Amino acid sequence: MDITELKGIGPKKAEIFNRLSIYTTQDLLRFYPRDYEVYEKPVFIKDITSSDVGRIIAIDGAVAGKVTIYRAGRYSVTTVLIKDFEGRGIKCKWFNMPYIKKSLPLRARYVFRGYLSLKNGEYVLEQPKLIKCDSYMDMTGRMLPVYHLTKGLTGASVIAAVKEAFEKEDISDDYLNPSIVRKHGLISEREALEKIHFPDDMDEANEAFRRIIFDEFFLFSLAVLTRKRENLESDKGIKIPVSEKINELKGSLPYSLTNAQKKAWEAVSRDMASGKPMNRLLQGDVGSGKTIIAILALFNAALNGYQGALMAPTEVLARQEADEIFKLIEEFDLDIKADLLTGSTTESEKKRIYERLSGGETDIVIGTHALFQDRVEFKNPGLVITDEQHRFGVSQRKALRTKREGDEAVNVLVMSATPIPRTLAWILYGDLDISVMDELPAGRIPIKNALVNSSYRPKAYKFIKDKIKEGRQAYVICPMVEKGENLTLENVKDYSEMLAKELGPDVRVGIMYGQMKAEEKIKVMSEFADNKINVLVSTTVIEVGVNVPNATVMMIENAERFGLSQLHQLRGRVGRGKHASYCIFVSDADTEEAKKRLDIISSTNDGFEIAEKDMQLRGPGDFFGVRQSGELNFLLADPDRDKAALDEAVKAAKLISEDDPDLEKEKNLSLRERLISYKDKESDDVNL
Repeated sequence: MDITELKGIGPKKAEIFNRLSIYTTQDLLRFYPRDYEVYEKPVFIKDITSSDVGRIIAIDGAVAGKVTIYRAGRYSVTTVLIKDFEGRGIKCKWFNMPYIKKSLPLRARYVFRGYLSLKNGEYVLEQPKLIKCDSYMDMTGRMLPVYHLTKGLTGASVIAAVKEAFEKEDISDDYLNPSIVRKHGLISEREALEKIHFPDDMDEANEAFRRIIFDEFFLFSLAVLTRKRENLESDKGIKIPVSEKINELKGSLPYSLTNAQKKAWEAVSRDMASGKPMNRLLQGDVGSGKTIIAILALFNAALNGYQGALMAPTEVLARQEADEIFKLIEEFDLDIKADLLTGSTTESEKKRIYERLSGGETDIVIGTHALFQDRVEFKNPGLVITDEQHRFGVSQRKALRTKREGDEAVNVLVMSATPIPRTLAWILYGDLDISVMDELPAGRIPIKNALVNSSYRPKAYKFIKDKIKEGRQAYVICPMVEKGENLTLENVKDYSEMLAKELGPDVRVGIMYGQMKAEEKIKVMSEFADNKINVLVSTTVIEVGVNVPNATVMMIENAERFGLSQLHQLRGRVGRGKHASYCIFVSDADTEEAKKRLDIISSTNDGFEIAEKDMQLRGPGDFFGVRQSGELNFLLADPDRDKAALDEAVKAAKLISEDDPDLEKEKNLSLRERLISYKDKESDDVNL
């Protein structure tokens, strides 16, 4: 029911609750405490010791002196002396609360509960709350909930509203079948809600947490499994068998596919030939060779008469992948026509590409997000691939499954070079089938890492110069484009000038950063690929997919400024050829956290291991910034902290989904209603 039906909550008070996304009594019951306060017995002033400093303590006392108010800079300070029954005294102090004076007449008795500090050798009770003695005795020894509040709302008013909501809401029937509750050793939903708000002790609170965390993971998992099944059942796919020409091409490549690549291709080709729409994530570590799998899939679609699209996140990467596709078409004399469509394509050429696509002349189109504008129409679409789109959410994946004429859906392949921990992969990509490529092509030499401080730079520059004399190239990464407020951070423009002087006239230094025009970036990358530029000083704009096998040194300045996954992506720009490669992490950071992170990245080249440790350090919500964007909207559950609970909930959801896919059995009818309600509230507008 609407919260305005609760006592004391009129339209104005309801607006305050609404600011906390509380509109109904159900919302209120799921407005969980952020902490608990245990109201301890009052202490005698004589028993206070230095070990109590910094803690909250309570004193049963009476006002024993005159209230004084004075200014201390921007603050008003109110002080008064109180004494306990033994006649011992202690000073109480309040900041910016002059109105408290009205509550402090001489001999007024309260339990004063506040923060104990030590000032000039004297104990002081700061910001104490004034609680009537009888009320305090009722609270002693109990755990009371502490909520996130907003202006105009007190903890007491939330507690009162929650208590009344329990009286008015009928939650006696558990939506989970009793057998599931027993199997997983859970308490009932009603008990969990009551104990999370008003536990007798931490054991009860933990029981409540366990049930609610299980519920959050379980409902999420069931919704994902349902969505995955609905995709398969509602969408009719198109059968694209493996062309004989593809088998010939695969056997004629100048290298052998790794076992991981073979498994990935088997899964992709099986999906395409199944008659069900493919919805697969191809997840591989940096340099594991995902691109050739994508190209084989695109060629296979084209040779079977269907059109394919490959979307890359940047124009530089789109052009690089287009060049690879054009080269292979020519080399193997394939009857396939491909086009490149990006933001910098001229209007006249765009118009011609639109016409060729809608007329069926173009078999494969490669580009950026420009591919999905309204003006782009396909005659016979069969496959859409998004490359490096780890920030691609459920709603975008739905949009990619554009319906062809009739009720057929195109095949969708999502590729990511950002290794994702298994628990987070389920949360982000549970609606997709997942292929993992964790093997590097034969002949790749492991990258050698060095973690150094800025005093090492002269040696690093000499090392880079020596490698350039051998014919190799180098990247240097800076966190900024130009000088900013933080003068300790290196910037591309000043650094490139300094480096050019340091390395001498024989070494050509180029720069690249995000704000450059697309054609400028393409020109720089083309010159770097042709070794006309020996050292490229860049921001992280080069982190994704850029492939220059001759570049063997990566030097990252202010390495502590980047996330572990980003550092791993940057390092992945080297080690792509037959020559030994090196990554130099430069950092003067002395914080423990920075040292931990940089020790991890410099001690291993395994992206999956780095991803697991990165998530442990930063938390799952910060892995892609998803906390901020609302993707991980669990209220209590944490996929990293609660791995065991997640595994348990996923297994339970899978068992039910297999046994009763539509939740039609008597025992699952309440669960079905709850799932419908959950999916109604679940936002599909996911943009990581």
